[in-house]
Amino acid sequence: MSLNANSADVAFTFKGGMLPMTVMELTSADPERIRRQLAGKLSQSPAFFQHTPVVLSVEKLDEPHLALERICAVCRDHKLLPVAVRGGAEPIRQSAWALGLGWFAPVEEGRARALESVAPFVEPEEDVNASAVSDVAATRLYRGTVRSGQQVSASEGDLIVIGAVNAGAEVLAAGSIHVYGALRGRALAGIHGNTNAGIYCRELEAELLSVAGNYKRLEDIDSQLLGRAAEVHFIKEQLDIKPLG
Repeated sequence: MSLNANSADVAFTFKGGMLPMTVMELTSADPERIRRQLAGKLSQSPAFFQHTPVVLSVEKLDEPHLALERICAVCRDHKLLPVAVRGGAEPIRQSAWALGLGWFAPVEEGRARALESVAPFVEPEEDVNASAVSDVAATRLYRGTVRSGQQVSASEGDLIVIGAVNAGAEVLAAGSIHVYGALRGRALAGIHGNTNAGIYCRELEAELLSVAGNYKRLEDIDSQLLGRAAEVHFIKEQLDIKPLG
């Protein structure tokens, strides 16, 4: 019997993907406190709360049990769609699965597992120069305009765009993003949690800026910075945007 399925019988294929995802980092397990804050956020940025998928991070909560179902209901009441939970003890993981949500290991644990998985293939002593070459090789250079509806990403390093990023377009990078033109779409740097990543552009008009999951929308950006060369970093638990140069 052939292992190759007839193409007419194939209903789907599995593919690795790198989709942008907003992380909602909980510092309180009280559904009513969460409700009040979400109501305030909704009044500030109603466009963001349009069935946006979110991952609920409970890594900062020292509680083995959560009213996870109530928290998810609060999110849905405000047009956010919880799709997974990150972190938490075994009861939280079981609750997530019972609610049809995914579950991710805490950030540090996930990194450790990734390192363990590649450990057998890494030499005990890695050459420093080789590491530098690897970092450069991971950088992606894109020449041309990133058009509306298009997504350009660098899954392992920096992304350099020699051109503009149009409204409705999206650029993502594990490291920093450099746009040698107008940035009018969405730019998400440090998508794997790298808080040292930054965003640099020649003309700032971005719909959304994000570094390591921390974001600002166009309406949240100081109007004096719009249309100017700018740089974006994550400093003191918030995005810092300032003129470039």
